Amino acid sequence: MSTTTSSEKIRSYRYYDIIVAAFVTVLLCSNLIGAGKAAEIQLPFFGTVIFGAGILFFPISYAFGDILTEVYGYAYDRRAVWCGFGALTFAAIMSQIVIHLTPAPGDYNSHLQEGLVSVFGNTWRIVIGSMLAFWCGSLTNSFVLAKLKILTQGKHLWVRVIGSTAVGELVDSSLFYMLAFYGVWPIQQVIEVAFVQYILKTTWEILAVPLTYKIVAFLKEKESVDHYDLGTNFNPFKVKIPH
Repeated sequence: MSTTTSSEKIRSYRYYDIIVAAFVTVLLCSNLIGAGKAAEIQLPFFGTVIFGAGILFFPISYAFGDILTEVYGYAYDRRAVWCGFGALTFAAIMSQIVIHLTPAPGDYNSHLQEGLVSVFGNTWRIVIGSMLAFWCGSLTNSFVLAKLKILTQGKHLWVRVIGSTAVGELVDSSLFYMLAFYGVWPIQQVIEVAFVQYILKTTWEILAVPLTYKIVAFLKEKESVDHYDLGTNFNPFKVKIPH
């Protein structure tokens, strides 16, 4: 297996596009399927906790981010994040267009319209907060993992995965709840809900570490690559993968 740095030529990878497609699918599921349902769970110390069902999906996107950065490098994950951001933006715009179309006459269409508004009718403040939090959190996760890989000389993958996720999810949860609900909820409630969501998301990611190990090992072997971000331009607004 060869190691690569950011100064080498771009090469094509067999599984990269598949992972990006899965990554975007998970993001859309977390925002379009999971976000519409509030569920509850009994947790030690916390008691009954209310959470958005999107938590079942969203932490998986961080696992994909870890895998992409660990195997292919920051630039490849950055492109995937921008693909996800574009997909979320398109979905948000189209959902609003569909909601505001006048429904056809009939009880069925009337009830369907109510359901669509209930599931997809989030305010623009929540939509924008969600997308900005995802973008900032995901790129932070990738940046931290890339730096930790160099610092640990490629050893102790679990440290990189958990450490980067802990930081990325902290940025994501803090930004989203402050942008979406500050001034709407009491500040104490904003902090409490953000903290619980952060704990749940991070715990989910920790539980997924064994699977992350297996996927990373598989991809490194099949793609014959193990990227180190030496000399990488970490500008989050770049989309092209450098030569």
